[in-house]
Amino acid sequence: MIGRLAGRLVHRGLDHVMIDVGGVGYVVHVSDRTMAALPRVGEAAALWTDLLVREDLLQLYGFATPVEKEWHRLLTSVQGIGAKASLAILGALGPEGVGRAIALGDATAIRAAPGVGPKIASRVVNELRDKAPAVMAMGGAVHAEPDAPVIEAAPSATGATAPPPAAPRPEGGAAAQAEALSALTNLGYGPSEAMQAVAEAAGTEAGLDTGGLIRAALRRLAPAG
Repeated sequence: MIGRLAGRLVHRGLDHVMIDVGGVGYVVHVSDRTMAALPRVGEAAALWTDLLVREDLLQLYGFATPVEKEWHRLLTSVQGIGAKASLAILGALGPEGVGRAIALGDATAIRAAPGVGPKIASRVVNELRDKAPAVMAMGGAVHAEPDAPVIEAAPSATGATAPPPAAPRPEGGAAAQAEALSALTNLGYGPSEAMQAVAEAAGTEAGLDTGGLIRAALRRLAPAG
């Protein structure tokens, strides 16, 4: 399985790009958000990838971070959500937005993605609520996948090695939210309730660091009275 591509961006389409890796051009489908984060044609680029294999089709999908890739895998596990719909959701909301919508049970936010109707949006929220904390806890950390080889550009004919490609940066609040979620679960709170409290805190009190998110989430988790 191809888990990551690193090479040079040679083409931009409406919903896909081509990355040249050692003279081989890989067509990779991406969300609008990932497309916007990629560099200009001719520059170095890297994407985490997921390969869709069917009897008559081999298609690569690309993501800015491992977290975005995991959300794609989770979204496509929902009946009625194919790769195109998953990219639409990720393009509209981003990984953090998807996690927040699921944590808060906000199907309306999921419906903001083009082509996603109310029934499918409700199904996403209901089916993924218990699975989402594990993905949120990844926190945008970039790490290598042991079972997925990285394909990178080979040295040039002159012997010079191509400069390392720049990967798009993950969203800033993801790491803080992941650390807060981990801290709350370590305190004994259930993953779902911890995820909801962190999502509410992040949505209403912008710019909080990890400690601030933990305190704000604990206020929401404290029994009333």
